[in-house]
Amino acid sequence: MPQELEMILRLLLAAVLGIIIGIQREWKGKPAGVRTLTLISIGSALFSIISELGFIGADPSRIASGIVTGIGFLGAGAILHRHGGVEGLTTAAAIWVTAGIGLAAGAGLYLIAAVVTAIVLAILFIPHLPPPKNNK
Repeated sequence: MPQELEMILRLLLAAVLGIIIGIQREWKGKPAGVRTLTLISIGSALFSIISELGFIGADPSRIASGIVTGIGFLGAGAILHRHGGVEGLTTAAAIWVTAGIGLAAGAGLYLIAAVVTAIVLAILFIPHLPPPKNNK
């Protein structure tokens, strides 16, 4: 039972960290918000836990590499071509890094997961800079 409590703690941490990033994205009006990023973080943590405990003797990195590949498809769906430009790259990157945070939490790397979340938030709060003026 103590091992299951540890796994629950990992999942809860992943949820909290996903919520934190999701709140920032919703606050900015982005399509991948609290629910999406929380589910991504929890799902990644769950797969991390399953790879560690569910397949004893197997290579746990195989599940992690599958998550990285799979989450790329989800992120690709967030990228749009509009008005001669590209939108959604930051949202796709937030999806990708949130999956990594979930993996870290699921692997028991609590401090790493929390520090990366703080770094991500700091980056997401950097103001959008205007494009340089075209001096012809």
